Amino acid sequence: MRTAEQLRYLILAAQREGNRRLAAELAPIGLTPAQSEALRILSENGPMSLGALGRMLVCDSGSSPSRIADRLVAAGLVERATDEHDHRQIVLSLSPLGALRADEVAKIETRLYDVLDHALEHADADEVLSFLRVFTRGSAAGAAFDRRFPAPPSPTRSSS
Repeated sequence: MRTAEQLRYLILAAQREGNRRLAAELAPIGLTPAQSEALRILSENGPMSLGALGRMLVCDSGSSPSRIADRLVAAGLVERATDEHDHRQIVLSLSPLGALRADEVAKIETRLYDVLDHALEHADADEVLSFLRVFTRGSAAGAAFDRRFPAPPSPTRSSS
């Protein structure tokens, strides 16, 4: 078996395991991983249009950003308002309950990240991140990731 084939399936297995763990932690508060990601984006970035939210979603939920937003609005976690500068544009923002849920999601994510940090103890995380950025470059998910987590600036060499 080629190394690339093993890598492909390990990435898939890791994604599924991470999503399984996250979904299990989110179930008691009635959220899916895709919904929790949308809440966190709104929490971290403030009110935004549906299009802007969609461009920042990395999840592969099978749901469109509008369906995710519709469910969050129906649950009372997100509010829709007309943009004051462009009345054709709808702006999404967290409701007070949505802000509370976003805080709960942040705590759940922290526990998952602690597990990932432990798994990375003996790996070069910068190398793993670099590889995955290169691998996802040019894809919709990679672009969404880059919008949410811009790459750190490359060190510049000073000329003497």
